[in-house]
Amino acid sequence: MVQAYNFLASWQLFPEKCNFEYQLVPKSGNYKIDSIQNGHALDFSHNWVNIENEAFYAQFSVNPNGEKHPFNNGNAENFATHIAAEINNASCLTVHMYKEDQEQLKVVHEILANGFMKVSHHGKKEDGSEFTNTEIYHKQLSVLPYASSAGSVAIRPTKEGVIKHKALSAMEDQTNMQLNQIKEQIELLARQAQEINKRKELSMMIYEAKITFKPQIGQVYHVYEKTDGSHVLSLVAPSEWGGGSGPFAQFIATVKLLADHTWVEC
Repeated sequence: MVQAYNFLASWQLFPEKCNFEYQLVPKSGNYKIDSIQNGHALDFSHNWVNIENEAFYAQFSVNPNGEKHPFNNGNAENFATHIAAEINNASCLTVHMYKEDQEQLKVVHEILANGFMKVSHHGKKEDGSEFTNTEIYHKQLSVLPYASSAGSVAIRPTKEGVIKHKALSAMEDQTNMQLNQIKEQIELLARQAQEINKRKELSMMIYEAKITFKPQIGQVYHVYEKTDGSHVLSLVAPSEWGGGSGPFAQFIATVKLLADHTWVEC
């Protein structure tokens, strides 16, 4: 079971990275794998929410010795009667689900180079054609009191799953609203900081410029650059020079003096 160490965690789904050929695409999910029975078996538990807001939950245990075991999951008993699993190597774990002797689903878990877990579901549709659903998960830093996945097993919604879904939806709505409020506040503060910094840089340039009069608060003035690279504050607008910069090298900006003695571009 040492090779299973890389898989033992709670994994959170990347819905945008899923590639589904069959069944409804999930909008959220977690996938939890634990070691039980003194390390002789693996416990898989998952619930997920699809794009139609249906909640699903399933849990099963299996000894990853490659042998078939009864599939003791009442919610999926019509789908599979036996299960087998093997740890191919430290980065690959495969689970097989059978109905009698016919394999219904093969689930391949792969640890990717970036630390994510890729879960590929290989199965058959009702018409007998094959499908592959691919999910990508990242490892959670903390273990939640539930786990979920978008697994392809045709498990019906359970009362427990519906209850968890309602609680999860309420939690997501509240936390998303709070996070959005904080995000908006951060964006507002960032814009204000940028505006203040812009006013500071403009003010520094103007106070270093040549000024031959006393500027008045609330009045509009014009900044030009001279041929030597220095700046000058002028009462004359570019239009009064005939649309040009007059005797100066170039026009820089039209500005106004604020009450706090900073300058803002008009």
